Formats: sequence, C-alpha cells, structure tokens
Amino acid sequence: MWNLTNENNHLTDFTNACRTMLYNINTKSWDNSLLKLFSIPKRILPIVKNSMDDFGTLINTNIPINAVAGDQQSALFGNGCTKPNSSKCTYGTGLFFLYNTGKKRIDSKSKLLTTLAIDNKGKPVYAIEGSIFIGGALIQWLRDELGLIKNAMDTEKIAKSIDDTNNVVIVPAFVGLGAPHWNSNCSGLITGLTRGTNKNHIIRAALESIAYQVNDLLECIKKDFSKSINKLNVDGGATQNSFLMQFQADISRTIIVKPKNIETTAIGVGFMAGLQSKFWNSSNDVFNERLIDNYYKPKMEPKDRLIKINQWKEALKRI
Repeated sequence: MWNLTNENNHLTDFTNACRTMLYNINTKSWDNSLLKLFSIPKRILPIVKNSMDDFGTLINTNIPINAVAGDQQSALFGNGCTKPNSSKCTYGTGLFFLYNTGKKRIDSKSKLLTTLAIDNKGKPVYAIEGSIFIGGALIQWLRDELGLIKNAMDTEKIAKSIDDTNNVVIVPAFVGLGAPHWNSNCSGLITGLTRGTNKNHIIRAALESIAYQVNDLLECIKKDFSKSINKLNVDGGATQNSFLMQFQADISRTIIVKPKNIETTAIGVGFMAGLQSKFWNSSNDVFNERLIDNYYKPKMEPKDRLIKINQWKEALKRI
C-alpha cells in the first residue's frame, strides 16, 4: 500500500495483519507482548483498517483503493461465505479450508487454527482454518518427477477410465503433513502395490488423496460443532477436475458447489471494492451475480465409502 500510494499511506487490513504473528485477533490490534518478544517497535507497523475502507488512491491516478484482503479470506468472501457456518476450500498447490464462525471466537479442539475473516460489511469475524501442504502439487509431481502424465487435465479422463485404485492409496506427505496432523517428520507413502498395479491406479489414487485430506478437515468441523458440512464451496485450479469434485462429494457426503469463475480470491476483493465504492448497494446484489458451474452431489454407497475411508486411515497410521 505504501508503494501503491506513492509513499503516502502506510496501511493494511486485519486479515493481512493477523498473518504476521504480531496482531492480537481478540483485541483487533497490534499485540504489545508479541512486539516485545520479537523486538519490533510499533511505530514501524502500518495502521490496520477494515478490509473494505478508504486506502487512498493509486499512484498518478484518481483510482481509489477500496479493498484489501488476504488470499484465503478474500476467497472465502468471493464464495459468498460471509455468514456463520459457511465454508470454502481452495484447491491450489496446497489445500486451504476456511469455516466462518461469526462474531464469536470458537477455537477448534481438533487441531485446526483460528483466524480472522470478513463479513458482508468488510468487518472482522472469526473463522477456523485448515491448511494442507500438498494438493495440486501432487499432480505436478506425477507429471514432472514420475512422467506418468503430460498434462494435469489428463488425470480426469484416466481416473474415470478405471473402476477404482485397485487398493492403492497415496499419502502425499512430501513435506510432512499439515492440518489436522501437524507432523513435519513423516514422509510420503504409497500402499497397496501389487503386480497388477499400473500407472492409472497411481494417478487415480493421487486425485483421491486430495479429497481424503480435505475430508479430514471436514471431519474436524463435525467433531468441533457436532454438525456436518452439508455444502462446501470450492475454487482453485484443481476444481476443474470433475472426477476429483465428484469423489470429494462422495467421500465427504456433502454437496460441492463449483462457481463458473474459479479465481475467487481476485473476485472476492473485487466484490469488496465494488461494495465500498457503492457500485453495488448490498452484498445480496453481489452474490446474486455469482454464477454456479456445477453442483456435485454424493452418489457413493455408504459401505463403499467406509471401505475407502478405512484404507486411507490405515495408510495414515503407517506414516
């Protein structure tokens, strides 16, 4: 912001501030004890504003800067998740899940993190967050390191060409495991290999492992709040894979809502800027313009789902 406004405005918003380990998400202010711990003088830090606010004008223009937001919080807003109990998952290189808990801070007992999110007025609310290190990066690994595919989009057709993984399960702990396991010492694993295993089984198992990891996060929410997530909004490049999205719906027993435009981080902050500048009168006007590409509904038989979940859990135990 300092550079965008020709060194006039040293500003940020609360979603970026809360990522620095220096901001108190309870008091919504820079934390004096943390600043002391890290030996950082408060005077060098920016003023923290709401995500929808007046941040000045762009250098050498009259274009106002009306919104600032962190990556995942903007995606949550872009998916229309401004009310409690709404959630989204971004399927990128990693996997990033956020669950809006509203004005009241509710901490997870299942090792998920608490962060700040954005309501429909651009003001802070709380959210529970789960970050998974390896999502789409697993498909890149199949392509670049193993040479099993030429293009990431090939995986959809290959996965649909076979009935199952022939009991192959991949745990992509290439850099350890993130939420909810938080184990940096483990490494990746492929189980269930037999003489009948071929590359198609491994490719399908890679896609399934992405869904299993997300499901682990949804199970945490179920434990923490004693309720299932009936609808999960999704975005990110891997959501273009219809096999993955259907498998996610099946394994998590939830409806997956995929928008037509999957660049939801950019859309989210754009929506905020539009609201702040009165381009739209209300958030209802904004989210009514959000176009949905597909709803994926669960189809898998419960007994088949249970077998697959147990295979995943057994593979997790081994690492």
